[in-house]
Amino acid sequence: MARLARATLLSLAGTAALVVGLVATTATDPAADRGSDTAADRRPRTAAPRACAAPVASTTQPGYAIADPRCDVRTGAPFGPLEDGNGSAISTTYTGIAAGSAYRIEVPKRWNHELVLFAHGYRGTGTTVWVDSPGLRRHYIRRGFAWAASSYQTNGYDVGHGVRDTHALIGLFRTVTTRRPTGVYLTGQSMGGQVTVVALERYPRTFLAAMPYCGVLAETSLFSYFLDANVTAAALTGTPIRYPRSREAGAAYVGPYETQVLAQLPKLGVSRQSPVPSTAAGRAWQAAIEQRSGGKRPGFDSAMSYWNSGSFPPLTRVPFLFGLYPGLTGGTAGIAPGNVATNTSTVYQLDERPGLTPAEKALNARVLRVAATATASNDLTGIPAARGTPGVPVVSVHSIGDLFVPFSMEQIYARRVAGHGQSRLFVSRAIRSNAHCGFTGPELRSAFDDLVTWVRTGRRAAGDHVTNAAAVASATFGCRFTDGSHPEFRGERCRSRGD
Repeated sequence: MARLARATLLSLAGTAALVVGLVATTATDPAADRGSDTAADRRPRTAAPRACAAPVASTTQPGYAIADPRCDVRTGAPFGPLEDGNGSAISTTYTGIAAGSAYRIEVPKRWNHELVLFAHGYRGTGTTVWVDSPGLRRHYIRRGFAWAASSYQTNGYDVGHGVRDTHALIGLFRTVTTRRPTGVYLTGQSMGGQVTVVALERYPRTFLAAMPYCGVLAETSLFSYFLDANVTAAALTGTPIRYPRSREAGAAYVGPYETQVLAQLPKLGVSRQSPVPSTAAGRAWQAAIEQRSGGKRPGFDSAMSYWNSGSFPPLTRVPFLFGLYPGLTGGTAGIAPGNVATNTSTVYQLDERPGLTPAEKALNARVLRVAATATASNDLTGIPAARGTPGVPVVSVHSIGDLFVPFSMEQIYARRVAGHGQSRLFVSRAIRSNAHCGFTGPELRSAFDDLVTWVRTGRRAAGDHVTNAAAVASATFGCRFTDGSHPEFRGERCRSRGD
């Protein structure tokens, strides 16, 4: 439970928080927590911390405020140049507010003339925006890369502003530093992963390469997955749930739905003391979620245990996955013009075999069917589509036990890329973890370094066969690129790198 709170409640970098209306006005990225290499950053030894300035009113978004980019929004710690072991600055930093967004820029003293843009994840629905530093900050600087990050002008699941405001950093970098990068890389986590792949398509020939991680690479499919987790539980327990079509009706359904879910839990054999389903109906529910979230793969019992161990508003007494039900918000994702979740053509299965068993036929006959009234957009309004045409090398990193932004996001995007004949440009790496964005520093650093090598030498980075069901089901799937401890994940032990 403690790890779940740390990697999810404190992060809220993924999209599901929007669906359930979670508030994350002081959230941080889990990747900046686990995968950060900034913990060893040296600050000036004689500089006393200064108080952050009060947020200023946005000039572009009425009702919004912008936090001081010179300070860490959580701790008030100053943002300043990195230093070497002797206390000498190894970088120059720039901060400010432009066009309604706060920004941070850092350029190493020994700059290689390339720039990395970082797109942050979901920040809740508060009206104060803020910018922070990427988890790989020190690694970028050590390797000679400059980096830049934006707060975006808005919070919420506003990918469009994320794309525009992140792209605007390129021009801002030139203006602020009076330097011109020879090449630009793009990175982003969780919702920032969608920002990343959409920006590649929106601004072709702009970026050298990209590295999304724990990313929402399949946009509206995420919300359909949230729907799947809830309607299958209801069908298997004989619970007649509803799907309200407006935010107002969804809000009114929160209390009744929580009561319905509480009645389902004994039938599923799920409780805080026993988060892994123990009844026949519960085991079928787990199997359905496994298939919808990426297929049979190692450690899934531990993934269910991890994600069933916590509850979040508005459903505070039931397992996490039930709080993601899109029907509680009308399925709009807070920004779409209608319901974006659908399962009208979904065939639910309980195993990896293509034919339907009697139990699967019964499940498909009983499950509540919901039609979408809105889809991913062709522009930057609503929820922008990620078509699968990156155009440049992409290395993506994802946890196989992440049930917040599930591993299936990688598979859907990989198939889209293949459909456009660009599979040679997309590499996906599976990590044996259950946390959302809970990667180690070595996992993220090696992915970035291999991406850079791919760009500079033409040697394609290595990856996992994420669309090969047999490979994904292997007991050692994810071992190749997992580098570090993920104690919440339980599966067959990988051979150590020294074996």
